[in-house]
Amino acid sequence: MQHKKAKSNMSAKEYFLKFVSFDTRSDEASTATPSTPGQRIFAEYLAQLLKEIGMEDVTLDDNCYVMATLPGPSPAIGFIAHLDTSPDLSGKDVKPQLIDYQGNDIVLNEEYTLSPSIFPELNDYIGQELIVTDGTTLLGADDKAGVAAIVAAMQYLIENKDIKHRKIRIVFTPDEEIGRGADKFDVKKFGCDWAYTIDGGAIGELEYENFNAAAATVTVKGCNIHPGYAKDKMRNAIDEAFLFNLQLPEDERPETTEGYEGFIHLTAMIGTVDEATLKYIIRDHDKQKFEDKKDMLRDIANRMKTVKDSEITVEIRDQYYNMREKVEPRREIIDLASEAMRKCGVEPVIKPIRGGTDGARLSFMGLPCPNIFTGGHNFHGRYEFLPVRSLEKCCETIIEIIKSTNSLKI
Repeated sequence: MQHKKAKSNMSAKEYFLKFVSFDTRSDEASTATPSTPGQRIFAEYLAQLLKEIGMEDVTLDDNCYVMATLPGPSPAIGFIAHLDTSPDLSGKDVKPQLIDYQGNDIVLNEEYTLSPSIFPELNDYIGQELIVTDGTTLLGADDKAGVAAIVAAMQYLIENKDIKHRKIRIVFTPDEEIGRGADKFDVKKFGCDWAYTIDGGAIGELEYENFNAAAATVTVKGCNIHPGYAKDKMRNAIDEAFLFNLQLPEDERPETTEGYEGFIHLTAMIGTVDEATLKYIIRDHDKQKFEDKKDMLRDIANRMKTVKDSEITVEIRDQYYNMREKVEPRREIIDLASEAMRKCGVEPVIKPIRGGTDGARLSFMGLPCPNIFTGGHNFHGRYEFLPVRSLEKCCETIIEIIKSTNSLKI
């Protein structure tokens, strides 16, 4: 797809509708940064756009991090969004539909319908304009809504030069959806005292707690013998892998948990009689429960080694940690965002993230990063939708935070 030269001076909605035309799906199998070429194409477009609207110190580095500055006195405050969309569903040739929602079922295409009977949150947006998919792709509000809100907010401040504010830094990062968004983030170059990731969901969401996260790989070795002569010789790795998974508690799966409850989630299983592999992600807000879940996997493996003489290994890699311990001591930046939302007519909804953001890792890298709503729902799939009013309120909240920093004592 050919993309026309960046057009500036658009609304957050117009920017969003333009941005979703870029295919920026990330790829966990790739070792490159960014993991897909579409992210760099989008980054180049954004760098040019930021220059056109009047941002200064616009840079695009070799790792696809786009940074820019709106000058003002230090210390600086930052805003962060990510370029990529989820690998869970295609983001190519996104065809957004604009719906004046009146409480009815929304027919995405002949096969798929977005219905309030399945997604009751739709009822919160009766009388509003929604942006939905055509049912063949995701929408990309995660996180192109965040990118659009930041760009529109910067444009507004540039056009309204009488608004006093601190130095503002923005950055758009690659590969957040595959857990690499902070891998090559230059915190020193960014140069901020704190920042906000604009990567949340429904209107009003304000988050500074997230899961502790790890990935686990369980590998079972078997012994493949001709089935006609297998008695007392064959060890079926697939069967033993099934047995391993069956020993995990059913009430600690994603589909049975909510709120602060953690889980162990089987994400993939591949195998033959000779060898089978299970892939898990482990999540919990509580650090001790997080460690207990990791120990559970190891204990099951050790028990199978002892009881069944299984040849089984468990490899666990920590991914990120709960940013609460780094952000909560900076309570003033949470209160600042809450008050900014209220000034915009939005009631803050402070809740834990049942996932993670770039901000989780960045908080442990010395950059405290609460997370603010973009307005989107049903991320990563064909039923994704974005209320336009929520996107506009996201943009207004960013502007109000920036206005308020001028008088903030830090």
